[in-house]
Amino acid sequence: MKLIAGAVALGFAAMSGAAVVPAGVKLAAKQELIRNNGSEPESLDPALAESVGANNIARDLFEGLTANDAAGKIVPGVAESWKQTDPTTWVFKLRKNAMWSNGTPVTADDFVYGWQRFLDPKTASPYASTYGIFILNGLAITEGKKQPSELGIKAIDKYTLEVKTEGPVGFMADLVSNTQLGPVNKAAIEKFGKDWTKPGNLVGNGAYVLKDWQVNSKLVLEKNPKYWDAKAVVLNKVTYLPVEDGNTDVKLFQSGENDWVYQLPPGTYDQLKTEFPKDIRNAPMLGLRYYSFNNTDPLMKDIRVRKALSMVIDRDILASKVTADGQVPAYGVVVKGTAGADVTAYDWAKWPMAKRVAEAKKLLAQAGVKPGTKIKFSYNTSEYHKKMAIFAASEWKTKLGLDTEMENMEFKVLLKKRHDGDFQIARNGWVADYNDVTTFLTLVQCDSDQNDNKNCNKKGDELIKQASTTLDPVKRKTLMTQAAKVIMDDYPMLPLLQYTVPRLVKSYVGGYTKTNSMDRFRDKDLYIIQH
Repeated sequence: MKLIAGAVALGFAAMSGAAVVPAGVKLAAKQELIRNNGSEPESLDPALAESVGANNIARDLFEGLTANDAAGKIVPGVAESWKQTDPTTWVFKLRKNAMWSNGTPVTADDFVYGWQRFLDPKTASPYASTYGIFILNGLAITEGKKQPSELGIKAIDKYTLEVKTEGPVGFMADLVSNTQLGPVNKAAIEKFGKDWTKPGNLVGNGAYVLKDWQVNSKLVLEKNPKYWDAKAVVLNKVTYLPVEDGNTDVKLFQSGENDWVYQLPPGTYDQLKTEFPKDIRNAPMLGLRYYSFNNTDPLMKDIRVRKALSMVIDRDILASKVTADGQVPAYGVVVKGTAGADVTAYDWAKWPMAKRVAEAKKLLAQAGVKPGTKIKFSYNTSEYHKKMAIFAASEWKTKLGLDTEMENMEFKVLLKKRHDGDFQIARNGWVADYNDVTTFLTLVQCDSDQNDNKNCNKKGDELIKQASTTLDPVKRKTLMTQAAKVIMDDYPMLPLLQYTVPRLVKSYVGGYTKTNSMDRFRDKDLYIIQH
């Protein structure tokens, strides 16, 4: 949606993005799906959900103003229409038949409460500054400089919501598809406190309700009869598995205990494509695989060390021989297909590897780093991440003489260690929350909740600020591209690959598309075909 200057209204209204079963397709009598989610969710509170897995579930339990359909397109959620009345004001009209799972209506006040709670420092949301930066007074609230009541959101009436932004936000409809900027049920939270997300306590407004949650075993959802679009929801039951190991995931699929493999183990794509030609799925997505350098670490704080470590990783071999699943090399924080900026890359990316290694050795020598120096790498338990880590460690050993100590842990533990800065180099990854460059720049901006690198490039931040206030889309794109390049020239992180989504999904799972670059598949858009 392009931004328009002046007080001209830009409106939108559309039909629901619910499951559409093609004519002639016969549905199975049993509408139940088992899908692996890759890890145990750290939280089901939409304000605290941070990982891809946790947000997959949150989108089933909660619904924001808008949503992504099976093709990744923005469709109405609780808001049936919206318009931009001036460059910094948006008005959303809410549907009057949206209900909480306890039967009470979802109103504009529920969004006001949800947003204020999300950005309140007391909530300690890891996403607060990531989204708060766009809403009037949002960042000041997350920093404790203003009260949540001063946030730029207001209930005009029971079903009309007004949002004021800090600057022009042309991608607002994309932004509010994220459940962090959705409603939450105040009564349930006040009644149950921190236990409000447990089965029997959780009151949501999504297509499903939480039936059972056995930690590290399974999480079960059932269709929500109070959901406004319940008649269009086909699946009656969805079971999420928290399996981190890719090989175990595939075995469960082979034995019929899993309909949906989260991600194939590295190097298995071609073999499994031959073995399961009808079930193989793979598509490019707006996501970046990268390693975080702890820029405050005594060794990693030297830009020469960070640059040397990045230069010698042969991303072409990593993509073609190690992961071998269609991913492409990345040399910047912005990936192909991202709106609002061009992809940037380092000049040395085109050099012969021998020249890159020679330069990297010089940099380490200048930094006083000798062969045999130890570096510590942290990653979450997964064969995929282990193989990538072994490859990186081999590159650093054979080309630079550095020794890598590897430590693996549960994903929840890695999340905390990254946020706490308790690491030297750590496995990381980011899937776009909306299609605009700002979703990736949040990884490298000063004071961003999602900046695990602990870096700060003030010139880059200033360019982002300038870009965020301009109404000229061409100028904005130029400034954002410059910002990305300036920041990445500091080597705050080590970009590796642009994600694809190589997985196995049973051919009888209908509604799974190849065009969803956000990899957001709500279960309300899926169904089981007779087989």
